[in-house]
Amino acid sequence: MSPNGSDRSSRRPMRRKLPQVLTAGLVLATATGCTYKDFPRLGMPTPVTEEAPRILSLWQGSWAAALATGVLVWGLILWSVVFHRRSRTKVEVPPQTRYNMPIEALYTVVPLIIVSVLFYFTARDESKLLALSDKPKHTVNVVGFQWSWGFNYIENVPGSEGDAKSNKDLAAIPDKFQKDFPENAGGVFDVGTPGTRNPQNGNPGPTLWLPKGEKVRFVLTSRDVIHSFWVVPFLMKQDVIPGHTNTFEVTPNKEGTFMGKCAELCGVDHSRMLFNVKVVSPERYQQHLKELAEKGQTGYIPSGIEQTDPARNAEKNQL
Repeated sequence: MSPNGSDRSSRRPMRRKLPQVLTAGLVLATATGCTYKDFPRLGMPTPVTEEAPRILSLWQGSWAAALATGVLVWGLILWSVVFHRRSRTKVEVPPQTRYNMPIEALYTVVPLIIVSVLFYFTARDESKLLALSDKPKHTVNVVGFQWSWGFNYIENVPGSEGDAKSNKDLAAIPDKFQKDFPENAGGVFDVGTPGTRNPQNGNPGPTLWLPKGEKVRFVLTSRDVIHSFWVVPFLMKQDVIPGHTNTFEVTPNKEGTFMGKCAELCGVDHSRMLFNVKVVSPERYQQHLKELAEKGQTGYIPSGIEQTDPARNAEKNQL
C-alpha cells in the first residue's frame, strides 16, 4: 500500500470517532443537576444578601471576558490551522517571519488592557463590599479556633449585664471597631465543637443566627492560627487572622439555613470546621438572643490573640 493510502486509512477511524467524541462532550456538558435558571450564575449559588449580587456580577463579567478572549484565541488557532496547513502537493518550507512589530505590540498591549480592566472592576467592587457603616444595626464577633467556631452577639439583651467596650474578653478587638459597639451591651454568645449539630436539620457545626433585612457587621478574630470565614451563599469570605482583625458587613435578604465552613487549611481537623447560618425575622432573632441569655450564655467568650502595639497604632492611624 502506498504511503498516501496508509495515511488515508489511518485518518478514517479518527473521522468516524469524531461525532462520538463530540456527542460525549455535549452529554457531559449538559447532563448535570443544573437547570437553565442556574446557568446564568455560572456555578455560583443563589445570593442571599443585598451585597452578593455585586460579587455575582463581577464573576459573570470575568467569565464573559474570559470567553471573549478564548473565542479570539480559538479563532486565530483555527484560522492558522486551516489557511496555513501544509499543502499535499508542496513540501517546501513556507516563508519564515522573524519579527512582526504590529503583532508583537498587539499581544503585549491587549493583555495589559484586559488585566487593567479586570483590576479596575475588582478594586471598585472590593471597596464597596468592605465599606463599613457608621453605626451597624448588629455586630457579631466571629471567633475561629481549632476546631470550631464561637459567636459573640454584641447586643443589649435583657438578662445580660455588662459593657462590651470594657470587657476583657473582647480586648483583642481594636478600638476603631469597639467604638461602634452599643452602650452597655452585656451580650450573649454561642460556641460549638466539631460534634455540634444544628437541631433543625442535623447539619454539623454551631449555628449563627442573623436577622433578615438588617445590616450585620462581622468582626473576625482568631485564637490560634489563620482560619477563613466563608458562608457559601454570601459569595464572599474573609480570613480570620490571629493578631489582626478583619471586618465586613452584609444585609441578609432571604430566610433559611445556609452552609458555612473554614476556607483556609488550618490543620488536621480543618474539614470539621463547619457551621450553619440561620436567617430569621428580626423578632425571631431577638427571641433567640433572649433564649441564649436564659440558658446562661451571657457575656462573651475570649475573642482571640491581642494585636501587638505596632499593629494597634497602625489601626489608630487609619481612623
